[in-house]
Amino acid sequence: MPPTLGGLVRTPSLGLRPLTGDGGLDRAVGWVAVSELTDPTPYLAGGELLLTTGVRWADSPVDLREYVHRLALRDIAGLGFGVGVALERTPDQLREAAVEFGVALLEVPRPTPFIAIGKEVSRVLAKEEYEGLSRAFTAQRDLTRAALSGAAAVVDRLARDLGARVLLLSSDGAPRHTAPAGASPLPRDLGGGLDRLRAAGPRASAAVTAGAEHIWAQPLATGRRVRGFLAVGTDGPLGPEQRTLVNAAVSLLSLELERDAHGEGARLGEGVLAALLSGALDPADPGAERLVATLPPAPVVVAAADGAPGAPPPPGALVAAYGEGAVLLTAADTPDAVVTDLLDGPVGISDPADHTGLAAALAQAERAREAARSRGGGPVRAAELPGGLLGLADTPAGTRMAEELLAPLLAERSGADLLASLRAYLAASGRWDAAAEALGVHRHTLRYRMRRIRELLPVDLDDPDVRAELWISLRLHGARA
Repeated sequence: MPPTLGGLVRTPSLGLRPLTGDGGLDRAVGWVAVSELTDPTPYLAGGELLLTTGVRWADSPVDLREYVHRLALRDIAGLGFGVGVALERTPDQLREAAVEFGVALLEVPRPTPFIAIGKEVSRVLAKEEYEGLSRAFTAQRDLTRAALSGAAAVVDRLARDLGARVLLLSSDGAPRHTAPAGASPLPRDLGGGLDRLRAAGPRASAAVTAGAEHIWAQPLATGRRVRGFLAVGTDGPLGPEQRTLVNAAVSLLSLELERDAHGEGARLGEGVLAALLSGALDPADPGAERLVATLPPAPVVVAAADGAPGAPPPPGALVAAYGEGAVLLTAADTPDAVVTDLLDGPVGISDPADHTGLAAALAQAERAREAARSRGGGPVRAAELPGGLLGLADTPAGTRMAEELLAPLLAERSGADLLASLRAYLAASGRWDAAAEALGVHRHTLRYRMRRIRELLPVDLDDPDVRAELWISLRLHGARA
């Protein structure tokens, strides 16, 4: 649930007191704004809980009725007045205006800092976002599992999760599957929209309103060829979580329709591969053993590439679109030349693994692909890369972050001395005498340099996380110096 005024009132640590009754306490609070301006509305977007102490009202008389009227027109969530700063009690005129214009008014006691209210709203917003992401992840996992049973199961699952009318259409607009069963066909005014979608390409979408229903449609395609359409009818606009779920269904159905054109065996195997790689299917799940049997026998390797799948795979291998590129599952002894024939672009290849370790193998392959991009040559195997946590950081992205973190020191004329001093200081765990001795300088010289480093780096050198990050950055920088 999003934060509401009522929820804030019921938070004992805040001590807020409603002055306009229970009306409006169910209003959602999008954010907390603090302003002492006599007219803060140009800086409000609507939906905020505005907090003020009226500190300027004594010096610059304000028409409180007009003040509240402007806030009401801006559609704020509510107004909080902090007492004990400029005024010992909430002005009666402010309360009367709040009642007149339907603005919920809360009294904030002197011991409650405004920042505490903002933190509480941020906490609830973060909790809601996390719960939304968790729900979306669970729903996407269920959709992916449904895809193992075919396109119709994806449509049924999507309709159930959205509580909506969902239609899978063929490329000519004819219904292939409808959920819930017996749902009415699309309105006629979407027919022209399908023609426009077909011409606009796979990333286009169309939306119409038929009475109280909102209908959204998008083509299903893995390339330029449209193999069908997905249409979703809801009582209102799709929210962020719903749009995420629909987008996932579009991707799954696009793959399903594409695989249908290449045979049932390949479709099932690639669906199992995608489910294992994403974590949507656990090999220990009931019935998973039968599905995993459709994959090439272990030990296998996972190869990841930026480009689309190349040549059709030979027997005993699977190539599937995954994310923005493609993945290959093949026997561990497959030569590199065969792998590069099947995939386009920079290629990374994992260590051998069994079917229970495909998600970890994909991470290895993606890391090796990063190295292949930077080297600009042939495929890179994970076994060629340095191991450990430092090895995980030793990628183009990790190097770039390290250079960005150390950039203020590198820009100094004495940058080399500063880097050496920081390295010695961290290696000595902050012991001045030991670090100065290792450098061969007086400890006062080291203290001066460290003071300069603290001025240049926007971090807290006493934070162990910061020290670890700086140490890894120095190691990565030194390896390339």
